[in-house]
Amino acid sequence: MNIKLMDIVARRSYNCDILFRVIDIREENGQKYAVLYGEDFRLIADSPYEDLVIINPNDRVKRKQEYRSMEEQSFRLFAQDVELLKQKQEYSTTDGYSKPNNYFQIPGKVLHLDGDPVYLQKCLSMYEKIGVPVYGIHCHEKEMASRVGPLLDFYRPDILVITGHDAYSKAKGKVTDINAYRHSKHFVETVLEARKRIPHLDQLVIFAGACQSHFESLIRAGANFASSPSRINIHALDPVYIVAKISFTPFMERINVWDVLRNTLTGEKGLGGVETKGVLRTGMPYHSVYEE
Repeated sequence: MNIKLMDIVARRSYNCDILFRVIDIREENGQKYAVLYGEDFRLIADSPYEDLVIINPNDRVKRKQEYRSMEEQSFRLFAQDVELLKQKQEYSTTDGYSKPNNYFQIPGKVLHLDGDPVYLQKCLSMYEKIGVPVYGIHCHEKEMASRVGPLLDFYRPDILVITGHDAYSKAKGKVTDINAYRHSKHFVETVLEARKRIPHLDQLVIFAGACQSHFESLIRAGANFASSPSRINIHALDPVYIVAKISFTPFMERINVWDVLRNTLTGEKGLGGVETKGVLRTGMPYHSVYEE
């Protein structure tokens, strides 16, 4: 067996439960091992080289179809939510449809920092499909804290996403010890830096975390929403669904946490947060004649 970088593999010792992408192969003390990124979950893992098995194309297609079905179902539910929000806003703005429908809407602008360039492109495609204005930046998790301040000053977003890959290692410490996590500490540092610029939770809404991240530390640092309360894996698109809901909720309305979580792929075991105001703003009049 000759496993190469970017091969799609699974771990025999975990019954091949998750598909991974090989992003590095190393050798230490005569032991060869691989660094893995989850294909559909924001998980990073180390694995002995001999524990890996290459997934054949047919199995990959079958797994992808299963995940795609989950994503499509979640997207349909989310699209219904967005449509209801738009109808409610239209009813309110037109005073029960008694006034002309000549308003425009400005959804919340997102700055998305992602430690995985593949996931970033996947998320950007979903933002575009939903209609959320977004700036996407690929940035290694360890560099995010030093880069987030200038990026906030430049892009001036309403919503900040800080994500990538993470994992808890029992061998490194207790579940309460943030040093036992791969990148939770870096996510926390990034949230703290962002809050130095914009302290108020309703002036900048922050989602932070990835698979198995130290949820409590991220919330204490100033995130509105974070992963992972039960230290489970989260899906690659979960951050998109959370911030898109916030982006399309009017700024005068408070968002119930469950309303945000219920249509995500992971749910409340992998995601959580605090009550937060929406960021959508409505204006008028709207004159399409001036648009090119």
